[in-house]
Amino acid sequence: MSKLTIATIKQVLFGNEPVTTDFINQCQHDERLGVQKLLQRYDRQQAKQQAQQMAFNQRLTFEHSLWPQYPLIAGIDEVGRGPLAGPVVTAAVILPHDFNLIEVNDSKQLSEKKREMLFPKIMAQAIAVGIGMADPAMIDHENIYHATELAMQQAVQKLTVKPNYLLVDAMTVPGNYPQQKLIKGDARSISIGAASIVAKVTRDHLMYEYAKKYPGYDFEHNVGYGTAKHLAGLAQHGITPIHRRSFAPVKKYL
Repeated sequence: MSKLTIATIKQVLFGNEPVTTDFINQCQHDERLGVQKLLQRYDRQQAKQQAQQMAFNQRLTFEHSLWPQYPLIAGIDEVGRGPLAGPVVTAAVILPHDFNLIEVNDSKQLSEKKREMLFPKIMAQAIAVGIGMADPAMIDHENIYHATELAMQQAVQKLTVKPNYLLVDAMTVPGNYPQQKLIKGDARSISIGAASIVAKVTRDHLMYEYAKKYPGYDFEHNVGYGTAKHLAGLAQHGITPIHRRSFAPVKKYL
């Protein structure tokens, strides 16, 4: 062991290959301070990964209990009920039973960088993904809650594989679907968590495009929410075609 440089030991501990128990034992007996610091860092990393794996397994509880009877479960979630501008975006995601992205969680608990990293991986691993959308006109006509329900129904209908069962975040999808409404479902079900990431990233990208089309509202940062800069933009420029006219802060600028 003493013949190995600290750089080599670091490469073994934090490389892509599994680390053997024998190698860990040898590191423990290595008296070099640099090796002991690497070992402490490795132990912290392993503990973090184990905690993540346990939390991931917990978020699979609903799926594991339902899969024997309903092998194709779609997680459903929405993003964008609160903003003053832009659509509500919904996603329906059917995951395979061997899905292994342990970092998937409620999109609100993840950084934008993490969501952007997970999005293509979810899309690659998912059996099917459907996107629904309620534009501002539908929101104004139907009311925000019912428009969201219709957008969720749209997301399910756009799935290329028909689901046997729906796990829905805090809402009910219209139609004759076996389903379960889960309060805070995006943090309790891996399928709903995956849907929340897909919906969030999809809507954010759409709002970034709207920011180019309608400058002056800071959509690139607030994605349609009623921030101070957004309200200042309304006062200065008035409403755009993507503003929700039925929402109180927008109404006064009609």
